[in-house]
Amino acid sequence: MRYRRFLPVLIAIVLTVGTLGLLGAGTASAAPAGGGGGPFTCSGTPRSPGVLAGRFSSVVVAGTCVVNAGPASVRGNVVVTPGSVLLAAFALNDTTHSGTSSLAVGGNLVVRFGGTLIMGCSAAHFACIDDPSQKHPTLNSSSTVGGSLVALGALGVVVHSSSIGGSVLERGGGGGLSCAPAGVFRQFKSPVYSDYEDNWVGGVMAITGLRSCWLGALRNHVQHSFLALGNRMADPDANELVSNFIRGGMACFRNFPAVQFGDSHGVPNLVGRFAIGQCGFRVLKPNPAPNGPLTPISVPARHRM
Repeated sequence: MRYRRFLPVLIAIVLTVGTLGLLGAGTASAAPAGGGGGPFTCSGTPRSPGVLAGRFSSVVVAGTCVVNAGPASVRGNVVVTPGSVLLAAFALNDTTHSGTSSLAVGGNLVVRFGGTLIMGCSAAHFACIDDPSQKHPTLNSSSTVGGSLVALGALGVVVHSSSIGGSVLERGGGGGLSCAPAGVFRQFKSPVYSDYEDNWVGGVMAITGLRSCWLGALRNHVQHSFLALGNRMADPDANELVSNFIRGGMACFRNFPAVQFGDSHGVPNLVGRFAIGQCGFRVLKPNPAPNGPLTPISVPARHRM
């Protein structure tokens, strides 16, 4: 198990040490979906986060905001301001320990410079932060974004088991070419990374110019094309961009390390049209690295995994 598998329990420890259980002044109460007066601001600190629950026209995240008190529905856009954090990877209502906590965004979800998004969780691959058994998780929670997920210079974006109706666009950002914890990841004692697993994406998926510790994209269903360009990682196990279904084309260039299976025990990408560069049809990599049998990174979609 790599460090990223421990992130949910590390976040839970930080929040538990703080005053999250009190659900104090930072809690966002339900608001009319058509209410005026501009966007609702969800703000707080890592130890006393704002809590987003109910219905909103639009939301601005300033500081630390969590979705753990039942479902949160936003008709318009959600913007994570520079350096802020949105945690939407809880399964239960923290006050009743039942029901569901999930995020539904009708418009776009935007993560600005130095911001962090952690959204969605699954028992199979990324335990929910509030799962009582982190070693043997059983809970799941998925979120939806009707528009696009756009990260511009974000510190880290970690999305699991979610549906994005538009595109996923992550450009620049990261914690630099180091695996030392930075930003909010320092609070969680985790290296900075970005990861997309088990998501449905209605548009394109493009990750470009990221500088971080680790990057992964696994088991995603992308309805158009996938682009990975100029991403440099400090972890030699990084750039595990495998096991995806890409209806359109897949292009990977100038990524370091080169796209690989690493230790994911993944399978080749299924690609409907073309696959070029580091994820081309003729590219063979050991699966698992470093001594596994040479396996194509991508195969035409007519070939079944």
